[in-house]
Amino acid sequence: MYDVFIIGCGITGAAAAFHLSRYQLKIAIAERENDVAAGTTKANSAILHAGYDPRPGTLMAKLNLRGAQLARELCAGLDVPYRPCGSLVLAFSPEDQATLRALYDRGRANGVPELALLSGAEARAIEPNLSPQVTAALWAPTAAICSPWEYCLALAETAVANGAELRLETAVTGLEPLPGGWLIHTDRGDLTSRYVLNVAGVSAQAVHQMAAPKTFTIHPSQGQYYLLDKSEGNRVGRVIFQCPGPAGKGVLVAPTVHGNLIAGPNAVPVAGEDLSTTADGLAFVRDTALKSVPSIRFSQSIRNFAGVRAAADTGDFVIGWAAPRFLDLAGICSPGLTAAPAIAEYAAGLLEADGLSLTEKPDFLCRRTRLRFHTLSPAEKAELVAREPAYGRVICRCETVTEGDILAALRGPIPPRSVDGVKRRVGAGMGRCQGGFCGPRVVELLARELDLSPGQIVQERAGSWLLARETKGGASHV
Repeated sequence: MYDVFIIGCGITGAAAAFHLSRYQLKIAIAERENDVAAGTTKANSAILHAGYDPRPGTLMAKLNLRGAQLARELCAGLDVPYRPCGSLVLAFSPEDQATLRALYDRGRANGVPELALLSGAEARAIEPNLSPQVTAALWAPTAAICSPWEYCLALAETAVANGAELRLETAVTGLEPLPGGWLIHTDRGDLTSRYVLNVAGVSAQAVHQMAAPKTFTIHPSQGQYYLLDKSEGNRVGRVIFQCPGPAGKGVLVAPTVHGNLIAGPNAVPVAGEDLSTTADGLAFVRDTALKSVPSIRFSQSIRNFAGVRAAADTGDFVIGWAAPRFLDLAGICSPGLTAAPAIAEYAAGLLEADGLSLTEKPDFLCRRTRLRFHTLSPAEKAELVAREPAYGRVICRCETVTEGDILAALRGPIPPRSVDGVKRRVGAGMGRCQGGFCGPRVVELLARELDLSPGQIVQERAGSWLLARETKGGASHV
């Protein structure tokens, strides 16, 4: 029997696993996809918010501020790309300026440090490419950006290194209460645990209703994005927001930690996990982003994508006991990426208050480092190639990712099982050609190292095969 069984391994589930793995507990994480960070965590704005937006007194407000502090420490300790760049919220009218004042007051009430209200001229002095129509801005210097999927992977890998058990491609199909715990039905067999954490993202309502009557509704909201080439990466140096509205924080323009520029998202209600992009949705993102930064060259777009956020009808995070020993961590929409480690900390406190003994491990591993070939000096590269020749074979020319980088990922604590899994770990396919050159070589390496045929290699989720052959009954994967 497990002590804690976590359903879902996005950023919040990974953070919960990491935090609980510091204690002498038997922990398992079930993720229905073939990788961690496979849902909202891989398709979001990558912003670590300062904390002025949530209403004072909410869990969002409390956990945003604490999460931002913990994220800064965790990214440093776990070698996750992180950049403290600050953010600006723009005003274009007297009504917007009133909104900025309200956000400023809210941020002060939430304890956000260093907030300042700037004139339009002062905002353009630090971001020259802002629209001349900007009349004022809210400056939040404590906002930051990170690599969300690398953050999630780092937390999950470290949890696994500390003894947590990750069960990929394992969907929870039912729950039954037991004396002192739960019987958990999965498509890979039944398990038992003393406690269950529901961190299932868009599916959190469905998982909740396996254990308890309905108390909240998840309303999935889709957001579409542009990712622009690194030639646009310096268009702005900070996260640029417009004033938030009922649909959320609106379309932003921001640098990424990998040197690109991102613009988005819109906000459209969807059923389930619709990740398609549309001409109308992308046109809205483009036109709205140009209002903030008119000089963006959208001709330099290298990828469009969409993510789905799991907003609850409560207007706040849903964190609490749904049934004995069953804890919801649901409705984790923005600022969920920021708040994740604080949510994990808060959940651990609830578990302890309910009677779970939290005895710290004397040998808890809390640090992680990664070798990234492209960051080394010429002398360091030469030395590494002499020692490990695989680092001398460049697979991805756009991002200078070598065979050695990919092999290290494939031999890591949570090896990738797809082409996109490799991309999230080492960056192969993230560049201008989006895998046009390196894709076949990544497939070859995956097949070789996983002892599969190339036809069994998937782009992302199960069934997304890249190679097929004609048969009498039609096409099939090799």
